[in-house]
Amino acid sequence: MITVNIYRQKDGLIRRFEARGHAGLAASGHDIICAAVSAIAQTIIGSLEDIAGIKPQYSLEDGDISCDTGEYTAMTDKQKDAASVLMQSMEVGCLQISISYGSKYVQVKKYKL
Repeated sequence: MITVNIYRQKDGLIRRFEARGHAGLAASGHDIICAAVSAIAQTIIGSLEDIAGIKPQYSLEDGDISCDTGEYTAMTDKQKDAASVLMQSMEVGCLQISISYGSKYVQVKKYKL
């Protein structure tokens, strides 16, 4: 199972996400759920860099992806708005996969920092 952990700051903005594990729907390299979560996560990381213009701290390992935007207070208003929308998109995308395929394969958990 993939566990997606979403971490929100006190103001409600998502600062960090982690996607850990493997869905187990199919063999490694053929699992559409793993591919979907990985694609969403990597797209968000790239978009934070290319669209929001920030350099998040991230890690891309087999079965372990994480991303942290850093303090929103260090961003311009434009960067903050873009980063907020992008990080929310990670949450929405993973929740939709969990709803479509079931929590047996993907669980989204939310935490406060």
